[in-house]
Amino acid sequence: MVLKGKEIEDLGQFAIEVIRGSGEKALSYYGKGRHRIKFDEGLVTEAEIQLTEFFQDQLQAHFPEHQIFMNNQEGQGYTHEGKKSMWIYDPLDGVANFQAGIPIWGMSLALIENFWPVFGVFYMPATGDFFQAQAGQKAFRGKEEIRISAQDNINDESLLLTYSRFHQHYRSTFPGKIRSLGCAAAHMCYVAMGRAEAALIANESYRGLAAACIIVEAAGGKISRMDGSDFFLNEYLDGAKIDEHLLVASPETSSQIRECLQKTS
Repeated sequence: MVLKGKEIEDLGQFAIEVIRGSGEKALSYYGKGRHRIKFDEGLVTEAEIQLTEFFQDQLQAHFPEHQIFMNNQEGQGYTHEGKKSMWIYDPLDGVANFQAGIPIWGMSLALIENFWPVFGVFYMPATGDFFQAQAGQKAFRGKEEIRISAQDNINDESLLLTYSRFHQHYRSTFPGKIRSLGCAAAHMCYVAMGRAEAALIANESYRGLAAACIIVEAAGGKISRMDGSDFFLNEYLDGAKIDEHLLVASPETSSQIRECLQKTS
């Protein structure tokens, strides 16, 4: 069965409502980490458990026949012939920011049908930013259509968003600004809307990238390996950690940016 327009519309409305509900719940924990320690793991764990249970309850109430992505899908009964609708929910991306009261964090939700992406959403409750895209269609921030930067060349005003400890792994001749904001999905969405020319992603997973990949590609962006080869997220449906580094950028500037980054380790 292929999802039709009305079905996708209903599923998309559910995604919007449940992710906004998740955001409201998350805000009750936001910034309440214990200030005398660098990272309040207990607060983050409690928040993730509560948010995950909230989503599971909502999905069971609305679409009990659908599946939820787990870290290892092998043996979970998700096949071409059987149960084909699966949701990928990431309750918190940017957990260090979340527990410290820094607003760059959010939660994401994607739907795949028969192993193909349907749509993805990413919500940042502390800033109100809401990104969404249907696979193969347009990408939006709120009601505004977004596109990647139209620049053909990078320059001293270009912005590259990276992961923490980037400087330990790369020597850079990137001519512009390099920043780490602490949230990979937000980095990818900022590239999708043209705020940044590129994002370098590391230490991620299928769950963390599923929604943002749909948004980036709908906005005209490309996700590639650092050797320039194509990256296929479905290769990580088993939940394995994505050890390789990924570059999120426009097809026109990807090679220029890679040439500026020389890996040291």
